[in-house]
Amino acid sequence: MNSIKEILSSFDSISLEETNCVRLMNRTDIKYIFLESQLSDFLEQISKDYKVLEINNQRINDYQTLYFDTPAYSLYLQHHNSIQNRYKIRYRHYASSGDSFFEIKFKTNKKRTIKNRITTNCIKEFIDIKGLDLIKAQTTMDSSTLEPALWVYFSRITLVNRNNKERLTIDIDITFKGKDKIVSYPKIVIAEIKQDNLCCSPFNSIMKKNHIRTKSISKYCFGLISIKEHIKMNNFKHKLMAIKKLYNEN
Repeated sequence: MNSIKEILSSFDSISLEETNCVRLMNRTDIKYIFLESQLSDFLEQISKDYKVLEINNQRINDYQTLYFDTPAYSLYLQHHNSIQNRYKIRYRHYASSGDSFFEIKFKTNKKRTIKNRITTNCIKEFIDIKGLDLIKAQTTMDSSTLEPALWVYFSRITLVNRNNKERLTIDIDITFKGKDKIVSYPKIVIAEIKQDNLCCSPFNSIMKKNHIRTKSISKYCFGLISIKEHIKMNNFKHKLMAIKKLYNEN
């Protein structure tokens, strides 16, 4: 079987500027988790349906993210407890382009994801003035309670549908880092279909064909339950066990 890089070289490329038409800052999301050993086959099957994002001759790009939460992890618990209209607060750095952003992701009660962001010069372990202003403008949160909660490192393949307004992100080599623990999942892939409205997706068809079901867990929540032994995780425990079983059996 060809390597992931070899298969990606067969895709037509798309530039970062060209992807602006599918930024999808207000969108629907569908997530899947499967083994990296399956990825090459899946990519070969959709090579004619998508273009691949290429930045500085790189088609697999490194990301760094720092999430913020309260000391009691209230933003995590909102997700865990299925609270609607919830937020995630983070810095994100795109290593290939050198861009950094401070971002607020809002999950609405209509199951849409709305992202607001501002540029910044780097990831900071505190929220700067521009970030505080964005929190004030976009949320009702008390920003003084927020502190660094989790680092997430991963590499991403970004595909853009040739025919529909759809972006497909494929994250590999995922590592979570807390204050005193690091956990890596080098064999796990988290793929996410991002669309303006639900429509036909070649990748979704491949997932159904291979009996891979959706798994709606964010990397932030996945990371916290991976590194925090005493955090509440009742509603996520079966997902973590399924992921670890998939990881350990292959």
